[in-house]
Amino acid sequence: MPSFLTAVTLFVMGLVAIVLIRGLLNMARKGSGNTSNKLMQTRIALQALALVLIMLTLWVTGGGRPS
Repeated sequence: MPSFLTAVTLFVMGLVAIVLIRGLLNMARKGSGNTSNKLMQTRIALQALALVLIMLTLWVTGGGRPS
C-alpha cells in the first residue's frame, strides 16, 4: 500500500508540473486569458490533491520515524 500511495503521489505531482508549464507557455505566447484561468484552477486543485496524498503517505508510512 505505501508504494502505491507513493506512486500516485508522484504521478499527481508530475501532473502539477505539467499544468504549471502549460500555463507558463500559454502566458508567454499571450494565449487566451480564459485558458490561463482554467489552467491555474486545475493547478490549484492538483496541488491540493498532492498535499493530501503527501500527508496520507506520511501517515501510512509512519513519516520516516524509526520502527
